[in-house]
Amino acid sequence: MWGEVRRFVVVGIAVTILHYAVYWLLMHNIDASVAFTIGYFVSFLANYYLSARYTFHKKKSLNNGIGFIAAHAFNYVLQVSLLKLMLCIGLSKTLAPLGVYAIAVPVNFVLVRTVFRRLDRKG
Repeated sequence: MWGEVRRFVVVGIAVTILHYAVYWLLMHNIDASVAFTIGYFVSFLANYYLSARYTFHKKKSLNNGIGFIAAHAFNYVLQVSLLKLMLCIGLSKTLAPLGVYAIAVPVNFVLVRTVFRRLDRKG
């Protein structure tokens, strides 16, 4: 499991940087939630590919693809809710995503690991 955790951290850092970069580029011109959503979608695509191939050493399949989408649907709702909360409590648009990631990334690891380790065995 520690190997998976290390690989998850590497992938997580890469896709979080990608997400934040897209968000940061867009936040100056559009609503923060819309910019966050676009960044999330771009990083989601990279995350699925890297999680399957690198983190969990699994082939992409319908079963883990659907599970990954479900896990990330939950994670997206969590992240957007946290973003709105962070903005409401006064964090700047620049810093708010960092608080979101601190909470949502560990939750995401548990969800995605479940998809690739438990659900993929069934299909």
